[in-house]
Amino acid sequence: MTEPPRPEFELVVFDWDGTLIDSTGAIADSIQASAADLGLPVPSRERASHVIGLGLLEAIHYAVPQITREQVPAFVERYRFHYLREDASLRPFSGIPELLAELEAAGGMLAVATGKSRAGLNRALEQTGWRRHFVTTRCADEGAPKPDPWMLRDIGEELGTDAESTVMVGDTTHDLRMAGSFGAAAVAVTYGAHPAEELQALAPAALVDSVASLRHWLLPRLRPVARASGGEA
Repeated sequence: MTEPPRPEFELVVFDWDGTLIDSTGAIADSIQASAADLGLPVPSRERASHVIGLGLLEAIHYAVPQITREQVPAFVERYRFHYLREDASLRPFSGIPELLAELEAAGGMLAVATGKSRAGLNRALEQTGWRRHFVTTRCADEGAPKPDPWMLRDIGEELGTDAESTVMVGDTTHDLRMAGSFGAAAVAVTYGAHPAEELQALAPAALVDSVASLRHWLLPRLRPVARASGGEA
């Protein structure tokens, strides 16, 4: 008989867009529409999706490398205009609300490390009602964005957790590289922004194609800890 996995992770850190929330299409559409508004070359869907998870400025320069410094503020304004038209209608992937509640009930600490701005994440936490699930969160405009390990390192310093007891869950190579730089395990979900073959090339601890598979992998490996006073903004 196969032995069950050994509980090893005290902290599960989630990416937001493309991992918890089905927002990949809205982000890519907003990038493409913003480029068109400014008369810039419109990036392909693949290129626009690749930047999901990065900080906004890094994303803009990758998606539209022809942009000048003077055009960036206008691009940011147009991006926010287009994205906010879709923001309120975005929904979590099926099974995610139940997974968060189950992981929390099992004694795990949950956190978020996202390429969103603090204002954007706070708005999303209010819209979803998920603030109570997370002991802490980090955003790209508060420090070094992905794939720099700053977000995971700062979360660990706050909570007193180390890389070995942390697992990062994300849908992009930026998430996996951040986890690798920090020394943490990573689980890649293939239902988000980056293709499965690009994720697999970075050798994550697991590659899952559904929320059900993610649940099946995470729950047996969760080591219960005393819940920190959470719900941090």
